[in-house]
Amino acid sequence: MTNNSNCAAVASRAATPAATPAAPLAAPAPAAATGGTLTLLTLAIGFVMAMVDLTAVNTALSDIARDLSVPVSGLVWVVDGYTLTFAALLLAGGALGDRMGARSAYIAGLGVFLFGSILCAIAPGGTALTAARLLQGAGAALFLPNSLSLLTHTFEDDKVRARMVGTWSAMVGASSAIGPLVGGILVHEFGWRSVFWVNVPLGLLGMALAYRLIPAVQPQPRPLSLLSHGLGVLALAALSFVLIEGPVLGWTSAPLLAGMAATVAFAAVLVRRERRIAHPILPRALLGNGSFAAANATGFLINLAVFGQLFLLSLYIQARGADALHTGYTLLPMMAAFTIGNFSSGRISARAGLRLPLRAGLAVGAMMAAVLLALACWQPDMPLALMLTVIVLMNVAVGIAIPAMTATVMQVAGKAYSNSAAAALNANRQIGALVGVALMGTVIHALPAWSARLPVAFGVAALAFAAAGTLVHRHVHLSR
Repeated sequence: MTNNSNCAAVASRAATPAATPAAPLAAPAPAAATGGTLTLLTLAIGFVMAMVDLTAVNTALSDIARDLSVPVSGLVWVVDGYTLTFAALLLAGGALGDRMGARSAYIAGLGVFLFGSILCAIAPGGTALTAARLLQGAGAALFLPNSLSLLTHTFEDDKVRARMVGTWSAMVGASSAIGPLVGGILVHEFGWRSVFWVNVPLGLLGMALAYRLIPAVQPQPRPLSLLSHGLGVLALAALSFVLIEGPVLGWTSAPLLAGMAATVAFAAVLVRRERRIAHPILPRALLGNGSFAAANATGFLINLAVFGQLFLLSLYIQARGADALHTGYTLLPMMAAFTIGNFSSGRISARAGLRLPLRAGLAVGAMMAAVLLALACWQPDMPLALMLTVIVLMNVAVGIAIPAMTATVMQVAGKAYSNSAAAALNANRQIGALVGVALMGTVIHALPAWSARLPVAFGVAALAFAAAGTLVHRHVHLSR
């Protein structure tokens, strides 16, 4: 959806022109231009495929539930299973790329994602589908950071690289926006399994092109704490179990209490270990920076609201009688609003600095969510067009805030820690998405009627955006 912004920030820094002016470039030959376009498509195909898959699955939820007899908690696992391994293994994916070479890691990640997609397409039940989604997330965590690394290594000219990074970001943003529509068309014409089958030719093409067109990058081994990453996976898995299964098993049941204890235990051991080891997952200079922590918490809260909203509204629209295709059409302007906001943010930041788009975007987003809350309470059966109009305004505002938030993290981290900072932000945002979807699943379980679910959902979004704005105002210090 909007996750490309923080990833692109790393590549954008690498793409900054050197101090010595470069000689004017001659116009590229047609063959060179074609080669550059193919290389760019090769490096974008993985993330585009992953983002379309992530958002397209939301339009297929009702069909999956009917075909596989999956309850609401199972649907949450289908969505969050992908996000769980993606978020937990993202930092490890970059480190593995350094150790085995970025091209090898990128191709391996595509292979894992492709295999996971095949397992999703042939899944006989909800449990098998969730397990396959976990595998997809692991593959995405491996190819995502390495696609950007290859982008910066492949295009050596600073100006060409900067242009390619911008085009890569636009492609990824557009794929997030059209994901629900693509999913709706596929589900309507070929069934929900086609959402995963379509990854097979794309994945094979991406692997073949990467092997043929992308030069290998020399491995640069750096310390990789498998135990720390493993503890992170276990803590997130336990947290996911608690959030998703709590409404089903009961919050005071023995499995839930055990899950809560495991979450706290794994997290505590991870924090203690990170404080003691010589090479922690994140540099200590970042861990002790209040502005960095606040900006990351802002990313967590934004994704909590955005992805929770997408999950709940996808089910709501289908509950009103829309099929997958019409759900995709309905969600398209909502998703496109983020892209509009993303593109507007850079121009605003260039003129007014980062503070204005970040604070104003979150403030307007919180106000629009509060308007939705009021409308849902006052008119439970409000026209869908009215609801979507307010949501579009909200998403444009939040879309303006997101690139400014990403740039803030990079500014606070500085060049020395840019890669670690971007990876941490992306991981935190994925965790926010995981928690947001699980939270909306709890709302659906706890409240039987949509007239009660919608006000709670919009209230959560308003609180999340308001809390993010408060964190920025109090703890993020920028020059302007």
